[in-house]
Amino acid sequence: MRLNEISYTNAAPIDGYGPGFFRIGGQVYQGGVVTGPAGTTSWSGYIDEAPLLALADTVDVLFIGTGADLSHIPADLRAALENAGLGVEIMNSPAACRTYNVLLSEGRRIALALLPV
Repeated sequence: MRLNEISYTNAAPIDGYGPGFFRIGGQVYQGGVVTGPAGTTSWSGYIDEAPLLALADTVDVLFIGTGADLSHIPADLRAALENAGLGVEIMNSPAACRTYNVLLSEGRRIALALLPV
């Protein structure tokens, strides 16, 4: 079997997660986070639209991790993101982390908003 080292050039990958935290690019963040080409910041959840809308010019797709279980995001948040030109994909946070890392390794223009598991 041949192993290839993955390099992430656009943003830091998700290294791990657990109850209430995420490890991103070697740093531990408590609570919700938004991460992408501009770095990683805390996120207060669905009512905190500003950091998500700020991604509109830098990414094509925003993955939103809804915690341990898959759930719908508020319709007005989805509409605001889509009106800003962002593609939005909703999944539980573990799946969002895995998908983000794969697409990040391919050099895609993506970002990730996560609620803790």
